[in-house]
Amino acid sequence: MRVALKIAYVGTGYHGSQIQPDVATIEGELFNALKQLDIIKDQKTSRFSSSGRTDAGVHAREQVVAFDTDKQNLAIPRVINSRLPNSIWVWAHAVVTDDFDPRRKAVSRKYRYIMSGEQYDISRIRAASKILLGEHDFANFCTKEDNKATTRNVERIDVRVNGTLTKIDIQANSFLWNMVRKIVTALTMVGSGVRDEDWLVQMLEPEFYEEGIEPSPAYGLTLMEVEYPDPIDWCKDAYAIRRANEHVHDYMVRHRVMAEVMEHLVPGE
Repeated sequence: MRVALKIAYVGTGYHGSQIQPDVATIEGELFNALKQLDIIKDQKTSRFSSSGRTDAGVHAREQVVAFDTDKQNLAIPRVINSRLPNSIWVWAHAVVTDDFDPRRKAVSRKYRYIMSGEQYDISRIRAASKILLGEHDFANFCTKEDNKATTRNVERIDVRVNGTLTKIDIQANSFLWNMVRKIVTALTMVGSGVRDEDWLVQMLEPEFYEEGIEPSPAYGLTLMEVEYPDPIDWCKDAYAIRRANEHVHDYMVRHRVMAEVMEHLVPGE
């Protein structure tokens, strides 16, 4: 039996989603939980795969993983969550076809980047974002990997203001390493007047113009959604979602308190 899960996590404190030796990762925690519950034996025999990797410090609302198991009754959110830290939670599961690969079957992914927007001209960011829509070579907007094609199709970019924060939603057929965070950097450079739209057009022509830019900080990025062409009969776990809300509330309270603490750390002049 092949089972798929929807997983959310707070990426702070983890060295990304992909398992690595000797460091804490999302998959490492998940593997430990699945093995302890005897749901899988190891990554290879279970044909474990995910919809993609997220970098250190990046969060997810809807990371999708799939694996083979003969313990379908245990491969459900509330059971798996009992062995996971509060920063990671499974909130939906589904029985999928034997050939389901969450990465290769995905047709689009959506990320959200949240940042302080007080220092940027939002109208300029919105105008610049339209230049990036469609199919382009994003070699100047990624950390390059050997022999990997860099052409991607950006389907949608939404920019909106929420108080002092700016939220940028980006949807594409797939993303390159650091692509979203470098797009955000480029948009903020235009929004702050450091660069203009002509420069952004140049950046989409890497065969003629090459420039390296730094990715925006990881803590503002969240993998929001992964879409598939065929409908999947997801079963949401109301108890798991309720418990996740409690954990998220605790995070929010802690960070609000820490924000106030930071206000008082520097003495007045």
